[in-house]
Amino acid sequence: MAQGSYVEPTFERDTRYINDRITRDSEEWPVEPGRYRLVAARACPWASRAIMMRRLLGLEDAISLGLCGPTHDSDSWTFDLDEGGLDPVLRIPRLKDAYDKRFPGYPRGITVPAVVDVPTGGVVTNDFAQMTLDFVTEWTQFHREGAPDLWPVDLRDEMAPVMKRIYTEVNNGVYRCGFAGTQEAYDAAYERLFTALDWLEERLSSQRYLMGEHLTVADIRLFTTLVRFDPVYHGHFKCNRSKLTELPTLWAYARDLFQTPGFGDTVDFVQIKRHYYEVHRDVNPTGIVPLGPDLSGWRTAHGRESLGGSPFGDGTAPGDIAPAERVPQANNPAVGPDGQLLR
Repeated sequence: MAQGSYVEPTFERDTRYINDRITRDSEEWPVEPGRYRLVAARACPWASRAIMMRRLLGLEDAISLGLCGPTHDSDSWTFDLDEGGLDPVLRIPRLKDAYDKRFPGYPRGITVPAVVDVPTGGVVTNDFAQMTLDFVTEWTQFHREGAPDLWPVDLRDEMAPVMKRIYTEVNNGVYRCGFAGTQEAYDAAYERLFTALDWLEERLSSQRYLMGEHLTVADIRLFTTLVRFDPVYHGHFKCNRSKLTELPTLWAYARDLFQTPGFGDTVDFVQIKRHYYEVHRDVNPTGIVPLGPDLSGWRTAHGRESLGGSPFGDGTAPGDIAPAERVPQANNPAVGPDGQLLR
């Protein structure tokens, strides 16, 4: 997760990332299947974007996936889900080891997602926004057949302000509420967040997806916040004017995405709740994780097909998830024992 600076009274996110890029024409970091490992955590919304993009584009065989556990200490995300607490490819217990391998004494937050160069064991980049766009544009040779165009050239200028507003007002807006240091800062953050959600409610009332008839990167970026809203942000971050389930258009839109392969089948609600409620002890000192909310509604009919469009445009849905990457059925009511979305 991209770290923030907890400066009174207003939350400010630290956006100083390692901005190296893996590109087709790079001498230092060329696109090369099997060379890089995406290190992520299902708990983290920023990392979830990368997991979803990798699956939707079919990059599983080109870029391996390492998953950290849902909790971490102040020092680093850790590989406590793996046998012996070591990533099976990188053979390290903490993501910090990959940062220190390249930048000894790395001074900033150890964040996910991160791409690690397997041969050297050093981190390449943790610039979560750019890395996913590069998945779209630089790794095309290794996209699956039928991979959707998630960042269409003819829509990029129109997408830019939409994605910027989603990032500043929604993705980051929930954190601005949750980590506000004064009542005044919280009040302002709350107003900004729900103004943006009302804008999205209106925008999506007449079109199936944020940019029209097909899925784009913009939908992925919004989804990772919406899917966490009722389980975490409504209560834990005090974003409680409305639940997602009380916003008719956004709730239907979120269910539409959730029931689309590549979205809901990557979501682990247990890890999401454990991360926020156990790690943020300044917000939740007891570390108690709530048992609710009821998640069965995510499988209910959404009716968004009436707006037309199709999720993948001229492309196709991704195939089955590899066994090692499946979310346990106990952690997501919408997947079966095989990790695939229930129909």
